[in-house]
Amino acid sequence: MRPAIRLEVLGHLQVAYGISERRACQAICFGRSSPRYTKRPDPQGALRMRLKELAAARVRYGYRRLHILLRWEGWAVNHKRTERIYRDEELSIRSKLPKRKRSWRYRQGRPAIGGPNEVWAMDFMSDRIFDGRPFRFLTVVDCHTREALSLTPRANFRAFQVTEALDALVKLRGRPKSLRVDNGPEFAGRMLDQWAYLNGVEIDFSRPGKPTDNAYIESFNGRLRAECLNASWFLSLADARDRIEEWRCHDNEDRSHTALGGLTPRAFADQAVTARELA
Repeated sequence: MRPAIRLEVLGHLQVAYGISERRACQAICFGRSSPRYTKRPDPQGALRMRLKELAAARVRYGYRRLHILLRWEGWAVNHKRTERIYRDEELSIRSKLPKRKRSWRYRQGRPAIGGPNEVWAMDFMSDRIFDGRPFRFLTVVDCHTREALSLTPRANFRAFQVTEALDALVKLRGRPKSLRVDNGPEFAGRMLDQWAYLNGVEIDFSRPGKPTDNAYIESFNGRLRAECLNASWFLSLADARDRIEEWRCHDNEDRSHTALGGLTPRAFADQAVTARELA
């Protein structure tokens, strides 16, 4: 029996039968110290807070270096306690990171998406024209409204063309706070990282082998593949561009989403803008 349930039973016995706490504890084999226990505040609370602050400021420091900083500040703590708190707070860092990454997320989990234009998700898809010539296109989705922001087909895509597509979206909608992408070479290179750094945008990379880290774009890509790419016979790149853009407009304006309460992405986005203006 759980302690909380035992406490309820103990109180019921005392009230219903008018017996003492001692006899009630004996009846249910409950230690007398348990009902009198009062939770004490965490004696390590201040130390935990300071360690988290240092870890946030020194994102590449392990617990040993953080322990030295604590000792320099006058904290009377040994390295074992520092390591235990470090692990309890899940402050561990990756042992290896690619070079020249300035806009990555470190240590903290993903915050909730509060509104439109806060988090975008990006990915690449590929298909072929009727004569076998391949082409690729960049998909960009707003994770809050589920709007398809951009579907840009090209014969091939390079890193600078990704930033050009993002600049065009920023002119229309403004900058997002975060970009969710996988570890493809167009996303993990220096070009996108520099763009994100200069624009104050955080790059949120998926973990290797974890496509669910970017579930919004994966769901969108599956829908695009089933409803447009597999159902179309593209005669040229221009034909593919027109058909994919037509499908994008249909998905934004005519397709209802259960996750949005049965609204279309465009209607949900308009509703969110109206609510923000009234607030």
